Amino acid sequence: MHSTILPTDERFVQRKVGLVTRAQRRLARFFRYQRSNAVLARLLLAVCAMATIYRVFFFSVSPINIDIDGTGSFEFYDYSKQQSSGAGASAREERILLCTPLRNAEDVIDLMFDHLQNLTYPHHLIDLAFLVSDSDDKTEELLEKRAKLAFKLPQEERFGSVDIFKRSSFGATVGQGFDDRHGVAVQGVRRKLMGRARNWLLSAALKPHHSWVYWRDADIETSPKTILEDLMAHDRDVIVPNVWRPLPKWLGGQQPYDLNSWMESEAALELAKTLDEDEVIVEGYAEYPTWRPHLAYFRREDGMGNINDIVDLDGIGGVSILAKAKVFRAGINFPGFAFENHAETEGFGKMARKQGFSVAGLPQYTIWHKYEPSVDDIREMKERERQGLPID
Repeated sequence: MHSTILPTDERFVQRKVGLVTRAQRRLARFFRYQRSNAVLARLLLAVCAMATIYRVFFFSVSPINIDIDGTGSFEFYDYSKQQSSGAGASAREERILLCTPLRNAEDVIDLMFDHLQNLTYPHHLIDLAFLVSDSDDKTEELLEKRAKLAFKLPQEERFGSVDIFKRSSFGATVGQGFDDRHGVAVQGVRRKLMGRARNWLLSAALKPHHSWVYWRDADIETSPKTILEDLMAHDRDVIVPNVWRPLPKWLGGQQPYDLNSWMESEAALELAKTLDEDEVIVEGYAEYPTWRPHLAYFRREDGMGNINDIVDLDGIGGVSILAKAKVFRAGINFPGFAFENHAETEGFGKMARKQGFSVAGLPQYTIWHKYEPSVDDIREMKERERQGLPID
């Protein structure tokens, strides 16, 4: 299912004389060898010029598409005018591509769409792109149902477009249970597969009119409605919030969830020298003592920190990433292989830094991931129930 509206971003339409001139030159070449059609050529050149100027100054529609002889067309995209600015992006009608890969996610489809509908960034400037792969539940069915309902909302609440992509398999062999996904033995394989899935979705969904790309997991429990504007306001090339998760009171009430956002350390660099080039370092496991400063632990749990505090990062987590589209257009991606002993989002952060892009995180700006009990948690809950103790 696909629905599209024409882009109206200023950065693509301020071609003015430059585009008109190029279009005239191309049409002139076409008619150069058709002397008998000289009058027609001059007429078409004039019409082309007037139509282009009219579209640029009155309709602000891009791209400029000119059908020369009825057999095809060519299009102009002026990236020199493209903006991915900070505050005020919506006023400049900067479009966002919001990407979410999904696998066996039927339990969180409604939660995800409820959050998306609550976003305060103008919905007509947000294009949604979902990738469904390696799923054997009702993810695809429920996703399509909610997407169709989204187009029945009032016009001002509808998204610019919704794309659902399906691919049968990326070769995923790791289970979706909490313990399956977070065991150290599967981390390298899992991260590489996730990197390939992200790259596939991005290559299929990114369009010339997108200024930003926002990667958002489906199982976010709570996050501010203004998260897009809040992250944009810092005007960094790549930026992430802090990600924690709620816990039952008997487990402490809360806990850092995403340890993939970090600053590089000498210990980690030395560790990498001892590993095979294809091995992936993963944070939070005794097998990989990196001693890196993690974004998660910069947060004040009393909530009294400055929400605008910002720190530079090397690796980043994938729960919620806002990046300027120019980062991806420069060739930065999510490595589906070991890049400096990192893959997927952590490899993306390191690769972006190497190419000179700014990568940052917000220690006090916190979003909350859905709590998923581990096998040990479930076992303890059953024991507490047997003893008549609270499990919330």
